[in-house]
Amino acid sequence: MDANAPSMQEFDVVIAGGAMAGATLALSIEQLTQGQLSIAVVEAAIPNHSHPGYDARSIALSYGSSQLLASLGLWKALSPFATAIEHIHVSDKGHFGLTEMHAKDEGVESLGSVIELADAGRVFHAALTSSKTVTLFCPAFVTDIHRTVDDVTLTLNDSNKIRTKLVIAADGATSSCCQMVGIDRHEHDFEQVALIANVTTAMPHQGKAFERFTESGPIALLPMSEGRSSLVWCAKPKQASELLKLSDNAFIDALQRTFGWRLGKILHVGERNSYPLVLRQTTQLISHRFAVVGNAAQTLHPIAGQGFNLGLRDVVTLAEEIANAHHSGEDVGGMALLQQYLERREPDRNATVAMTSGLVHGFSNTSAPLILGRNLGLAAMSVCSELKAPLLQRAMGLVER
Repeated sequence: MDANAPSMQEFDVVIAGGAMAGATLALSIEQLTQGQLSIAVVEAAIPNHSHPGYDARSIALSYGSSQLLASLGLWKALSPFATAIEHIHVSDKGHFGLTEMHAKDEGVESLGSVIELADAGRVFHAALTSSKTVTLFCPAFVTDIHRTVDDVTLTLNDSNKIRTKLVIAADGATSSCCQMVGIDRHEHDFEQVALIANVTTAMPHQGKAFERFTESGPIALLPMSEGRSSLVWCAKPKQASELLKLSDNAFIDALQRTFGWRLGKILHVGERNSYPLVLRQTTQLISHRFAVVGNAAQTLHPIAGQGFNLGLRDVVTLAEEIANAHHSGEDVGGMALLQQYLERREPDRNATVAMTSGLVHGFSNTSAPLILGRNLGLAAMSVCSELKAPLLQRAMGLVER
């Protein structure tokens, strides 16, 4: 439903941000409460409706994430756009260590899926606009947050005002809503830049994902539709700047030297983009009548593809707690609910941040003893499933929340 009337409107829950995290949260709350709560989503950007082609960004959804989305009735609309990851190949460039993971060995159809953000954006935007219990303010953004003991009043950029019991920040890595309520964030610069592009290779990917560690950072190729692969190449800033300036053919040559020939000759590369890699973590996940989810709560290094999957676990956990409070007749913006969300999320959040940051620093280190140690570890995992299990479980998103 559309929101056009410029007046004070009241909702049970307001979500700032309607991209993947915010949209999933709104639809999850709707599903878990059988549409008994009124929800507003405030989103600044209208999804791009042009065909993404080679120039779309993609996300890797773990097996656990697709299961979560399926349990909420949201996977059916996304699955037609998903490319299954059936194998994962992990290696250390120039060294002997490597390990592989196979869906069939784990008794599942896939270890995860790759979806282009443009496709996901269209699916979720359509679901939000057709919902009977979600009101979408788009394009719009929050300019002021005023909290009292019992409720919160938000002012939008068009001077509309919204009153609610609970505000949820899902407005990205540099969340303005968090700034408005005084929630700080810690930042750690990995001193790397991620280059992203879509590529076509001579050999079909056959559902295989690659993660290759190099001295300057990891490089990943993820299987996509139409035989393409999604490239994420993490490099030092100077190297990344030089790579961006190369012609397509020169870039392909550099990529071929770094990645190797596991998919044969690299034939085509789409538009290249880049972004700096910085770990950002809010100092708090909750405040008075305020919660934080997704990239607004934490943005991770793309190594091991954990970012959105961690954010999705935030989203589903918070939706569950809101539904529990509602069904129990409790305040859906109360501190009891928020404290329960915090206690459920902190262990997973801390463990995932520690794992991804540890992998970045461990595999970028050129110390001979550390190189030997990590390659012995990869080699051991290739022959011992018990050693591989913890990494595989987290890669598949099968973690407690």
